[in-house]
Amino acid sequence: MRLLVVGAHAADFVWRAGGIIAKTAELGGEVLNLSLSYGEKGESGNLWKEDPNRSIESVKEARHEMSSKASEILGCTYQCLDWGDYPMLINEEREAQLAEIIRDFSPKIILTHTAKDPFNPDHPLAYTIVQRARLLSAGAGVSAAFKRIDPPRWFSFEPHQPELSGFLPDTYIDISSVFDLKIKAMECMGAQSYLKDYYTELGARRGNHARRISGDQSIKYAECLESQVPFVGDLNKLF
Repeated sequence: MRLLVVGAHAADFVWRAGGIIAKTAELGGEVLNLSLSYGEKGESGNLWKEDPNRSIESVKEARHEMSSKASEILGCTYQCLDWGDYPMLINEEREAQLAEIIRDFSPKIILTHTAKDPFNPDHPLAYTIVQRARLLSAGAGVSAAFKRIDPPRWFSFEPHQPELSGFLPDTYIDISSVFDLKIKAMECMGAQSYLKDYYTELGARRGNHARRISGDQSIKYAECLESQVPFVGDLNKLF
């Protein structure tokens, strides 16, 4: 079990996939938590409010410490590529860098942003580069002139405003057993502490939806995903 989570900014993982990360770790899986940037310009409001004159580097350092601590709680490895934010820029070199990371880690599942987000310029960009890097790492599932891996399953995690981002969840993951870890990890994110209550409530609401869909009354909290590729497998894998 190898899970790759790719967030545009340093805290994206904890809000949108913190429970799935912790659940994967609980089951003995390996998680690489990869941020494309620290979100130092557009995602660190509390830090700039505390000190408008602080340096960009000091914000990056604070964000790295927060994300590393949260990752330790959830049970994953944290890495940031430090590509910058608002705007994030991508090019062939960065695309190749991400493809090489995917190829080396060889995840079974990749989680990242949605293709559309009308309120954030970096999230759709992250989707696009993950899409391309995944294809480059896998070589369309056939032999090629370069090292390749089997195509990982690929999901978008829930954006902040799903109804405006075209997000249609088709996969709900029970995170009840690790939700206390997600709360502790969210508490590490002092740069965006105002989001903790929102995502605590969302976890309970998605848990309610999961109970209604499945009939499993033991589910208290859930996170949901949208699959970006079809399921392929034996019939018994659906049961």
